Amino acid sequence: MKGISRIDSKGTRGWYVRVYKNGKTYSKLYSDSKYNGKERALKFAQKAREMAMETINKIPDKPIRRMVTKDKRNKSGVVGVSKTSKKTKTGKIVDYYQVTWSPRPGKIKNRQWSVRKYGENEAFEMAKSFREEVMQKIYGERYVSLKQEEQAAQNPDNVYSLAENSIIEEADANTGT
Repeated sequence: MKGISRIDSKGTRGWYVRVYKNGKTYSKLYSDSKYNGKERALKFAQKAREMAMETINKIPDKPIRRMVTKDKRNKSGVVGVSKTSKKTKTGKIVDYYQVTWSPRPGKIKNRQWSVRKYGENEAFEMAKSFREEVMQKIYGERYVSLKQEEQAAQNPDNVYSLAENSIIEEADANTGT
């Protein structure tokens, strides 16, 4: 009887039901006294576990990976994109934009675009675009949805204009224009 335990201790006698989802425990005691006997309490506990499993199976699994989209330390305006300098073998200092990402837990990758080769704006735009592409490959629809929510939150006028357009379209449909 997975998830069902018998408790027979001082003052407590019954069946204890536990189910787990996303690191959280859901539990309840079915006492013999409340359910008129050991066998009847067990039947209630078994039915309760069955119903609890059906319910928690509907709860979506927590995403395994944390997705960072904001960081107060970020200076470029795009998380994962930074402007960096390095010294060449000849001692010359060169600037570049670097994208850092984690294709899987425990693995870090990066790629750079030279400011000297592409220019300040183009190197930044290439890095930014590459970061978006990589994040969409890693996180899929979850990343796209989060970015859309962030954009809507940054410009509340967009949300209102969408709502206004919807109201106008609905009014036009009702009036036949």
